[in-house]
Order: sequence, then structure tokens, then C-alpha cells
Amino acid sequence: MELSRKAIPYTPVTRPLHETTIMIVSTSGVHLKDQEPYNTDPAEGDATYRIIPGDVDAKDLTVTHAAPKDHYNTDYPKEDINCVFPIDRLREMVDDGDLGGVAEKHVTMMGYSMRLNKINKETIPALVKEVVRSKADAVLLTAG
Repeated sequence: MELSRKAIPYTPVTRPLHETTIMIVSTSGVHLKDQEPYNTDPAEGDATYRIIPGDVDAKDLTVTHAAPKDHYNTDYPKEDINCVFPIDRLREMVDDGDLGGVAEKHVTMMGYSMRLNKINKETIPALVKEVVRSKADAVLLTAG
């Protein structure tokens, strides 16, 4: 059986950064404190994603991710979410005139799930639709 590899072709940047709106897409497990936490069951994981509003206050965000011994330690992101979801840094870049804007929404998921088939067939296509529908010019990918 031959393995299939899907690859995104390199797309050169066509506009200056100071005219570019950025959307964060993250597998770090970031979510609003009032959103349902990700399922951290090691036998299952989580194949869902969360929408984060573009005007979110960083103090309203937290991280839920599978156990640190097997994945990553969430202590530092819980102290400063910008470690894995650099929303304040992007805003600073906008304020400094180095970045055109921050998108009106961002998308996050937990980068651990045993349901890879579901992620490939359902989660990723839905997530991609969110990105395409956004007014972002580019995506910043982060992980935990």
C-alpha cells in the first residue's frame, strides 16, 4: 500500500507585513475559561476545536491539554498565555505599525487525539472553513 502525502504548496508572501492581518491557529489546547475544556482522557483525547474572538482579553484564556508527562507542561501558558497563543504580542506589533491587524477570530484545538480519522475527515475541514471565511491574510500556527 502506497502512502499518500498531502502537502500545501509554498505560497510566497505578496503583501508587506504592515498590511497583513494575522489569525492564530493553535494546537496548544487554548480556550476561553468559560468554554468547555478539551477532553484529556488519554484513551480518547479531543477532536474538537474552539473559536476564540479576536478581541479576547488574554486573562480570559486558559489551557487544557493531556497530562504533562506525556505531552507538554501547561504551567507556563497558564501564567502567560502568550507563550503558546501570542495575542498580546500581535496587538503590540499592530500598535507599533509592524503588523496590519489581528483577525476577528482565531481557532484552537488540543494537539492530542486518538481519533485521527475523525480529525482528518471532520475537524480539519471544518477548521479550514473557519480560516477561509475569516478576513485574515495569513495564519500563525502555534503548538504546545
